[in-house]
Amino acid sequence: MKRPALEMRRNIGIISHIDAGKTTTTERMLFYSGAVHRIGEVDEGSATMDWMSQERERGITITSAAITTTWAEHEITIIDTPGHVDFTIEVERSLRVLDGAIAIFSAVEGVEPQSETVWRQADKFGVPRLAFINKLDRMGADFERTVEMMVEKLGARPVLMHWPDGEGEDYTGQVEALSGDFLTWEGRELRRNELPDTLQEKAQELKEALIEAVADHDESVMEAYLEGRAVDTETLKAGLRSAVLSGELVPVFCGSSLKNKGVQPLLDAVVDYLPSPVDAPPAIGFAPGENEPITRPPAQDAPFSALVFKVQIDGGRRLTYLRVYSGGARVGESLWNPARGDSERFARLFRMYSHKRERLDAVGPGDIVAAAGMKEAATGDTLCDRKEPIAYESILAPQPVISVAIEPRDATGTKKLGETLAKLQAEDPTFQVRVDSESGQTVMSGMGELHLEVLTRRIDEDFGVNVRVGAPRVVYRETLAKKAEADATFDRELAGEPQFARVRVGVAPRPGGGVSCKSAVDDTAVPENLIAAALDSLRASTSSGAMAGYEMTDVSVTLLEADYDAECATEAAFSIAAANAFTEACRAAGGKLLEPVMSVEVVATGEFLGGIIGDINARDGKVSGVEERGGASPVSVVRASVPLAKVFGYATSLRSATQGRATYTMRFSHYAPCEMAGV
Repeated sequence: MKRPALEMRRNIGIISHIDAGKTTTTERMLFYSGAVHRIGEVDEGSATMDWMSQERERGITITSAAITTTWAEHEITIIDTPGHVDFTIEVERSLRVLDGAIAIFSAVEGVEPQSETVWRQADKFGVPRLAFINKLDRMGADFERTVEMMVEKLGARPVLMHWPDGEGEDYTGQVEALSGDFLTWEGRELRRNELPDTLQEKAQELKEALIEAVADHDESVMEAYLEGRAVDTETLKAGLRSAVLSGELVPVFCGSSLKNKGVQPLLDAVVDYLPSPVDAPPAIGFAPGENEPITRPPAQDAPFSALVFKVQIDGGRRLTYLRVYSGGARVGESLWNPARGDSERFARLFRMYSHKRERLDAVGPGDIVAAAGMKEAATGDTLCDRKEPIAYESILAPQPVISVAIEPRDATGTKKLGETLAKLQAEDPTFQVRVDSESGQTVMSGMGELHLEVLTRRIDEDFGVNVRVGAPRVVYRETLAKKAEADATFDRELAGEPQFARVRVGVAPRPGGGVSCKSAVDDTAVPENLIAAALDSLRASTSSGAMAGYEMTDVSVTLLEADYDAECATEAAFSIAAANAFTEACRAAGGKLLEPVMSVEVVATGEFLGGIIGDINARDGKVSGVEERGGASPVSVVRASVPLAKVFGYATSLRSATQGRATYTMRFSHYAPCEMAGV
């Protein structure tokens, strides 16, 4: 089947807080567009996009899944992303390669913590968005409050495309600002009706507000508005599309996905307002080893370039997901990977339909596909034409904050466990594995308790390794208390050859600045390779602090002086001397232990408020605010910061204290100083 032109394709993501209705909305989009013939339900474990057994069992999205469908003669590739903070890397790497997104908000809860996180991620990558306010049929739904929260919490400029007639049990349909129609649904069918007299004034207000918002960004609409002339629908839509692509306006739609209401207009909006690959800015990268940016247009005749955004182990085989930005490539063609300094080949290419596949012979600009047979390419790597190399900005993964020790239940599983952990690390950049130098235990680290629990079950169920797991442990960091300097000299024989180096190293705290290693040594007086060896050693030394052996952060390290003897100066000597000087400087500076602090939001009825706040205080938490949310079922929202070490098992404690009538969300906020006995 011939594919539509690039201008008629859309690559979009569905983003939101957990349980706002992402997967439910996606299932309806697939049904109405004809991609599936039966609507899958999250609660029944039959959702098309939640294909992993744990996703169906838990009723949440764990891994992002891609699927392609058609609507109004346009091809739409949809990636449904997780809403739980433990799997935020799935959102990060999806938004990195998508052209547009639909942000879904629950009309009951409004803008929730993870909604803010994914919105900021979309801001970072400049992804144009639509907003869909879901669950209008639910008790406590409040459309206007949710829109206000978009302005207050997200800094968005929403423009209302729909207005609901009633909320909760009274929700019957909605006014459409552009057409002035009153939309209702009979079963799964959309009905366009004449506007009731009671909604005429509201429809006029919506249309005027829409014209005013677009006029601020479109001269032709502004001119007509100032002259009092009517603005035709196509001109208004074109102006709105331009404002959406520039990120200045966010069209807001509404409905109830579970009740099959509001989804068809949302599909229309994807076609009308979100960008095609041609509308997106040209992909910007760098020639390997150079600082001058170069661009790649989304054209078939441009040099091939693509970004690897995900690796997935499926049935023991490695699938590499990539977004093609320019040019074309065929199965079996050799491609260059600048990050690995090696070539890769597509053994097979697939267009993904969740976990199902369609074989392809070739790929071109705008395609989001999976490739089999690639051995080395990892998340964030670029694939390109070796004659026209380019490297795109990689995908940065957040650092893990929680660890557990893991071991096979029998000795025969040791080798298989190591292979399995390596595969999972390739798949998930937020998952890290190390061997503790003191205990010899294998330690795996991740983004939260749920993250590690899911991975542990995958090790058992997907890879067949029966394991034992220890209690969760916090991943601490170290920093410095003050500035300090230290000298170190290495002067001895190694393998019968004299080796000499003397260096002076300075260290200093660098609050919020991460780790910086630099040289102040004149590279005309000391060979570059010796300075490079010392700097490499200093960078490696920051991975294990002098205080308790934890990775260091927010420190500045400077190579201040270096004595060079042409007869016996070696890279090994400079490396050892630098490491020793660094250790002595850190001891002189004194250390501070940092612990991860979580941002916690608890939602409960007022009767439990005192107990919730008291429990947070007992966990050394700090309550930053309490918000009262009205409606048919008023609730209190408690926001607080709590050390991660004090919130293990919080779900069970909260459930017990509130008779199971409270919910909470938790995400990493920052590292803060702490004191630990015995460290």
